[in-house]
Amino acid sequence: MIDIQAVCVYCGSAAHVAERYRATARQLGALLAENGIELVYGGGRNGLMGLVADAALAGGGRVIGIIPDHIMALEVGHRGLSDLVVVDSMHSRKRAMFDRSDAFVVLPGGLGTLDEMIEVITWRQLALHDKPVLLLDDDGYWQPLLALLDHMIDKGFARPQHRTLLRVVDGVEAVLPTLALAPDPILEPQAKWL
Repeated sequence: MIDIQAVCVYCGSAAHVAERYRATARQLGALLAENGIELVYGGGRNGLMGLVADAALAGGGRVIGIIPDHIMALEVGHRGLSDLVVVDSMHSRKRAMFDRSDAFVVLPGGLGTLDEMIEVITWRQLALHDKPVLLLDDDGYWQPLLALLDHMIDKGFARPQHRTLLRVVDGVEAVLPTLALAPDPILEPQAKWL
């Protein structure tokens, strides 16, 4: 069992999404706060990002937002957080989120969410970290991505063991028990797979 003090949540900022995704974001924020786990996220106030942060704050949790200055200039930063860190680039944002987190939970989202998730999984593939990465597959949202990963393995572009770089759950109630498990062993990078 591992000790999780801070969880980075990657999720969408789109406002007009199905209520079930919105409810999941609120449940996750509340769960983290209830268990004294700090929420680290992208610092926005819109979409699932704002909902997960607001729910954690409402539950008395600590919420750290990390937002690039060019997005902050659009006035979408959440001003009610425990701490809002403004950085100089998307790359700095992702690094700061990574450094402050013990684990990662991915909710439904768009291209930015996909980018963040793939990067942290790739870093795990390259043995740059051993932090757990959990995909919350709400209503089968991530099934096309998982099918693509299986396709990559089938065609020889990824190893079968790469499927263990992330864990998949389908509900908020499974998040903390799954994160508490020791992560699967990191694969040693091999030149033919890099």
